[in-house]
Amino acid sequence: MTVAVHWFRNGLRLHDNPALIEAHNNAEKLITLYIFDETTFNPKWHGYNPIRFLLESLIDLNNNLALVGGRLYMLQGNPVNIFKMIKEKIGLDCITFEQDCTHIGKSRDENIMKFCNENNIKCIEKVSHTLWNPKSIIEKNGGVLPFTFKQFQNTANQIGHPPTPVGSVDWLSVIFEELPASIQDEFKILHNPTPETFGIYPEVPENLTSTYRWYGGETKALEQLKERLEYEKEAFVNGFYLPNQVNPDLLSPPSSLSAALRYGCLSIRKFYWELTKLFIKKFEGDLLPMYSVTSQLIWRDYFYTMSIDNKNFGQMEDNPACISIPWNDITIPENNKMLECWKAGKTGYPFIDAGMRQLMQEGWIHHVVRNSLASFLTRGDLWISWVEGLNHFMKYLLDADFSVCSGNWIWVSSSTFEQLLDCPLCVCPVSYGLRLDPSGEYIRRYVPELKNMPAQFLYEPWKCPESVQKQVGCIIGKDYPHCIVDHTIVSRRNRKKMLALRVSMTNEDMVPHCRPSDREEVQKFMYLPDECMQQLLPLENKDSDAYDIYKCH
Repeated sequence: MTVAVHWFRNGLRLHDNPALIEAHNNAEKLITLYIFDETTFNPKWHGYNPIRFLLESLIDLNNNLALVGGRLYMLQGNPVNIFKMIKEKIGLDCITFEQDCTHIGKSRDENIMKFCNENNIKCIEKVSHTLWNPKSIIEKNGGVLPFTFKQFQNTANQIGHPPTPVGSVDWLSVIFEELPASIQDEFKILHNPTPETFGIYPEVPENLTSTYRWYGGETKALEQLKERLEYEKEAFVNGFYLPNQVNPDLLSPPSSLSAALRYGCLSIRKFYWELTKLFIKKFEGDLLPMYSVTSQLIWRDYFYTMSIDNKNFGQMEDNPACISIPWNDITIPENNKMLECWKAGKTGYPFIDAGMRQLMQEGWIHHVVRNSLASFLTRGDLWISWVEGLNHFMKYLLDADFSVCSGNWIWVSSSTFEQLLDCPLCVCPVSYGLRLDPSGEYIRRYVPELKNMPAQFLYEPWKCPESVQKQVGCIIGKDYPHCIVDHTIVSRRNRKKMLALRVSMTNEDMVPHCRPSDREEVQKFMYLPDECMQQLLPLENKDSDAYDIYKCH
C-alpha cells in the first residue's frame, strides 16, 4: 500500500489544512509527524513561554489526532535523514507540507524537494499560512515587491479574495501507518515534552499578578475565535472597526489571536472569512470598507510578501526593505549596558519597564506597547539598532513570527526614514504611556516596586520628593533605577540625526523600503493623538530649534 507523510511545521491544526488533505488523497496510508529539525530548531533561540506554547500546541494536535485514530510523532533530527529511513523501512510515496516563507525554511524545503526528486517521491507544498500566496502577489505586481501597504492592497484586489477554507479530512477513510520502533529510537521520539525537556526554564519566577496564562493548541484557538468574533460583533454594532486599535486595553485578558496564527493553530483564512461573513451580515453585503475590518490580517500577509525572497529581512545590511542607519555600537560598554537595562525592564521609565517585564513574564504585550518599546530602543531614545530588539522579541514573544516581527521593527525604528515619527510626542515614554493607561494600573501590575507610588509621580518617579519615596518604600536609585537617559535631551539629539541622514540622501523617495502608505495608516498603527499629527514639522524644516515647541508631557 502507498504511504504518505504529512509533515507539520506551522499549521498545527486539523481544520483548513490543504496539505494534510493532499497527503490523504495521494496515498492509502498516512503518517503525521513533527520534526525538531537540527537546522531550524535551537533551544537557545527560544524563551520559556514561546516553547511552552509550541509544545502545548503539539500535544493538543496529538490529542486531536488520537480522537480519529491517529498519532503525531515528534522526532528530533535532520528531515532528509528521517524521510530516508521511513522510505527504507516502510516505503514512502508522498510528502506534504505547508509553505514556509522564511529563508531558513526555504533552504530546508529545497533539500527535501531535491530528496523527493531523486527518490521518485511526490512532494506537495500548499499555501495556507497566508491569505494569498506571496509569490502570486509579487508576480501580479510585475515581478517586484509592493513596498507600500496600499500597493500591496491594490495588487491583492486584482487577484481577488483569498481562498476560502477547505473542508476537513474524511477521517473514517484514513488508515494510519505506525512508525517502527527503530525509527522512533533513532530519532529520539518525544512523548508529552515540556520546555524542561530541552533545558529551558522560566526566566523569571511565576508572577502571581499576571492576569493571563496563554495556552497553545487548536482546541483553545477555536474557543478564542468564538470569543473574538463576539468582540468584533459588538464593535460593529457600535460603529467602529479594529477595536484593539481604537480602544487599546492593557489590563483585561487579551483578545489577540496572534500566537494561534503564528503557529497555525488557527487558520488565517478561517479567521478572515469568519470576520468577513460577520461584517456582511451586519452591513447587508456592503464590502467597501471590508479591508478596514481585516486590515491587521492583510498587514501580516504584506510582511510575508516582503520577506519571502529576502534572506536578509532580519538584518540591516544588504536588506532592500530598509535603509542603513549608523546606530550606536553596542560593543561599547556604555551602549551595551543601556541595551541590557532595556531588556531587563530597568530603564527608569516605568511604562517602558512595565512592557519589558510583561514580555518576560507572559510572553506577550499589546501592539501599542510594543511600538513604544521599539521607539525607545531605537530612534526615540537609545539609538540602538532594531536588530537587537528583533532578536530579543523573537526569543521571548509567543507570536514572534520572523516576517511580521522583522517588518514591524524595520518600520517603527524608522529604518524607512518615516517622517511621521519625527514628533517626540509620538514616542515620549511618559506621555504615550499616560494616554494608554492614565490610571497607572499597568505599571503597578508589572513594576511592583512602584505599586505604592502616588499617582502624580507614577510615570515620573524621579520627581517624587525624597520624603514621599521613603514613606512608600521605594527609593529611586536604590529600589527602582534612575532614568538611563533624559528623553528630552536624547530625543532632540536623535531627531537631529534623522534630519541629517534624510538630508544627506538623494532622491529619498526613490529608495525602496517597507512602509505604510499615508498619514492615516501611521496614526492608526502607532495610536497617535491628533495633536501629534498636526504639529509635525515639514520635511524641509531644518531648524532644529523649532523642536522646542514640542512638549513631551
